[in-house]
Amino acid sequence: MIKKAFKCAFPYTVPILTGFLFLGISYGIYMRALGFSAAYPIFMSMLIFAGSMEFVTATMLLSSFNPVGAALLTLMVNARHIFYGITMVSKYKQVGRKKWYLIFGMCDESFSINCSVDVPEGVDKGWFYFWVTLLNQSYWVLGATSGALIGSLLTFDTKGLEFVMTALFVVIFLDNWLKEKNYISSLLGLAASLACLVLFGADKFLVPSMCVIFLILSLARPALKKEVA
Repeated sequence: MIKKAFKCAFPYTVPILTGFLFLGISYGIYMRALGFSAAYPIFMSMLIFAGSMEFVTATMLLSSFNPVGAALLTLMVNARHIFYGITMVSKYKQVGRKKWYLIFGMCDESFSINCSVDVPEGVDKGWFYFWVTLLNQSYWVLGATSGALIGSLLTFDTKGLEFVMTALFVVIFLDNWLKEKNYISSLLGLAASLACLVLFGADKFLVPSMCVIFLILSLARPALKKEVA
């Protein structure tokens, strides 16, 4: 059962492997370039597991001590996980003790796979979700560790490397778009995001757009169910 779930989950994580290894290596090298020892990116990649915040944390560690500001910034950057968690409550309800790790290990990519993939019949859903989550975290830790170990030997400009995650999400969105029969929810999400981007700017649009999308899809849920049916 466990082995079967692993074989089923692994192919879905291969695109994440490519992105996480590249960005994780760049993160490890970036941390070493800032003067941190290899232990920092290695343990931060294991415990924080929020890629964007790990890059931000590198800067905060070099700034004045401000735990309240750090907490608020983390909440703003990762507020979308609140909505991820709400979405996954029903899926993780029947997986036993594995749910505690699934909650800790949830990232954007694991959420995208576990939320959208229809687990094949005969494959245990709990173990499928577990392997997707564990594999994705392992890729990130492996990349960060590799970058940390070779960071003292290589130096290059890391500006722009974070765009790899944007490209990854575009690919995931396009993959889901091609599978959809009804594009209303995707178009509503795009429209809400663009509207919030114009109103709030690139630095502050994420949380408002998530709130607006959640509100719109909640109100439109009955109509969307009818369209699917």
